Amino acid sequence: MPFGNLNRDRNGYIILPNSKLEDPITELAPLKVKDLPVINTIDPEKLYQLVTIMVNSANNCAGLIFNTFEDLEQSTLDKLRYKFLVPIFPIRPFHKFCPPSSSSLIAHHETCISWLDRQEPGSVIYVSFGSIAAIEQPEYEEIAWGLRNSGRPFLWVIRPSSVDGVDGLNPGLEERGCIVKWAPQVEVLSHPSVGAFWTHCGWNSTLESISEGVPMICMPCFTDQKVNSRFVCDVWRVGVELESSNGLERGKIQRAIRRLFDEKDGEEIRDRMLHLKEKASLCLKQGGSTFQSIGGLSDHILSLESLTFSARESTV
Repeated sequence: MPFGNLNRDRNGYIILPNSKLEDPITELAPLKVKDLPVINTIDPEKLYQLVTIMVNSANNCAGLIFNTFEDLEQSTLDKLRYKFLVPIFPIRPFHKFCPPSSSSLIAHHETCISWLDRQEPGSVIYVSFGSIAAIEQPEYEEIAWGLRNSGRPFLWVIRPSSVDGVDGLNPGLEERGCIVKWAPQVEVLSHPSVGAFWTHCGWNSTLESISEGVPMICMPCFTDQKVNSRFVCDVWRVGVELESSNGLERGKIQRAIRRLFDEKDGEEIRDRMLHLKEKASLCLKQGGSTFQSIGGLSDHILSLESLTFSARESTV
């Protein structure tokens, strides 16, 4: 790999020209260059060696557990089974097996559920960007104006200290929506009044949205989120992309909301999402792919324990 010939910034990090960011990656369709997770390093050769070791080690393990389900990523799982000659167990959406935990990084605001109870079915935009991503004040203002101008009711989670200068901005904003510090996400997504999820596309949030059949407005920030967003919008086609690389604009926000709620394209997105929700539900039932995978994983672990016990006995 010609790493040494690439342009670098003053810290030694590789710089990719903007003209290349939209280029497709043939080996990783449908991803574009801009979708790849960025790992800043001044020694990409060592990083490449580390990743190679990790991939090679996977073939020497007892099995691989994947945080997905068969009908969602079957072609990818088939490729992985061909590549890695070890058992593979996709076990999501396992959160449906048990009730939501009462614990959280921040105490849940149950008042938002009573607010949702008063809204029309499928009318609310749920806005949450997870527990890590931060919002700059100019972005907050554009989000606030975009939501306000959309005319739609919204439930917006704003974590403490995630935005500077929230107090006093957009007076009257809460008259059109409900703003909380945190919310019980699975309960919110399963509520009949929620019609869209504006998300950073973290993988857990993505799977929860699919499991509850809620279309997404995708605004990824970092790590795997851009890859997840590309699959949501271009492969499964159950969401719309909100391009924010050049800064958020209230007009773009309004157009994304209008597309999802008011246009024919939005109806088709909802139909596809409901179909995907049904697949997620079926995989958990007896005979379903995840049901069988979890059973197979349990049997596999027990067989490994049996082999280990037998090996110890033979050495006594």
